[in-house]
Amino acid sequence: MYQHSAAGGDKTGYASLRLVASLLLLTIGGSGMYAAIVILTPVIAEFGLSRSAASLPYFATMIGFGLGGIMMGRLSDRYGVMIPVLFGGFSLAGGYFLAASATSPLVFFVSHGLLIGFFGMSPSFAPLIADISHWFVRRRGLAVAIVISGSYLAGAVWPPIIQYGFDQVGWRQTYWALGIFCVVSNLVLAPLLHRRPPAAAGADTEHAGRHSGRPLGFGPGTLQCLLCTAGVACCAAMAMPQVHIMALAGDLGHAAARGAEMLALMLACGIVSRLTSGWISDRIGGLRTLLLGSGMQAVALVLFMPVDSLIGLYVMSALFGLTQGGIVPSYAIIIRAYFRPGEAGWRIATIMLATMIGMALGGWMAGMLYDLTGSYDAAFINGIGFNILNMAIAGGLLRRASRQFRVSA
Repeated sequence: MYQHSAAGGDKTGYASLRLVASLLLLTIGGSGMYAAIVILTPVIAEFGLSRSAASLPYFATMIGFGLGGIMMGRLSDRYGVMIPVLFGGFSLAGGYFLAASATSPLVFFVSHGLLIGFFGMSPSFAPLIADISHWFVRRRGLAVAIVISGSYLAGAVWPPIIQYGFDQVGWRQTYWALGIFCVVSNLVLAPLLHRRPPAAAGADTEHAGRHSGRPLGFGPGTLQCLLCTAGVACCAAMAMPQVHIMALAGDLGHAAARGAEMLALMLACGIVSRLTSGWISDRIGGLRTLLLGSGMQAVALVLFMPVDSLIGLYVMSALFGLTQGGIVPSYAIIIRAYFRPGEAGWRIATIMLATMIGMALGGWMAGMLYDLTGSYDAAFINGIGFNILNMAIAGGLLRRASRQFRVSA
């Protein structure tokens, strides 16, 4: 399942230990993303903001998260992942502490975008995903899916916990507690990542023939841009239910706690989807997995629109989670299949930035469309349009891959 150094391989299970540590670190880092979602209603009440303005902390967090990933990915490729992860833990805590002390929206937005997103969360996402892809070969898709499932595990765990803290002691005290937890947990887990990736991982020859100067017939930059565009599109569509499910539930007369449960259910089901898609991608490849997941997400968005009952919202939250969880992990598998291993860190980080931009853009656009129309119907239609763009790109790349395979055969 895993491949270690060329000196014969380490059978002590260190790769599995690293896998678990990476999963936990990504889950902890993901708290910043979901805190920015749950804080939507309290921020409206605290600072008197509109729905779209109150979505800006999430927007700032996701943009900072994605941009920071590129820098942290390069640092991890050069120096190893442990130091960036440790730095991220302290930055994440600092962001929570500053946000808890904020007396103006600007300070609150900056704490989320810079400390929580750019410096805090970014080391625990793309760098960890790229790192784990070097430790597993035959089941790389499953390993990547397990680690990246931490973002959904965070979504299953953190919203109810954070909402409970808000209800019991207030959002400021809850943010202080989150900061303390992040420092302590990172000090325990980050040292487990002290080893550098095995040299033999860079010699993976499974897709050696595809690591050419023109992957899929494109220049490397062109293919990277197409994948980034697909990442923006799929996640702009994905953001509508994820970012606004709590607000949507509230508009339909349901308690905030029910909305938090819907978000947790959606992301818990996303874990199942991500693990299943990892298993699938090891068998059919990243491009087919991307197209499959994107198609299922489009169907779920269409079905979500007419639902307004409590039970219906729970059912659709679960269905949406089950359909779309495999989309983002597939990009990492595509990168490893069509680009050189030594480029994995920054290329995966760049795609993750695109997905973060998509999530941020989709979350903000949904709020803006709600402010303009008074309902989320236009936001759902907007998401479906972005989803169709993603499917068009994935389908076009898959046709090129199939044609290239037939020619080489």
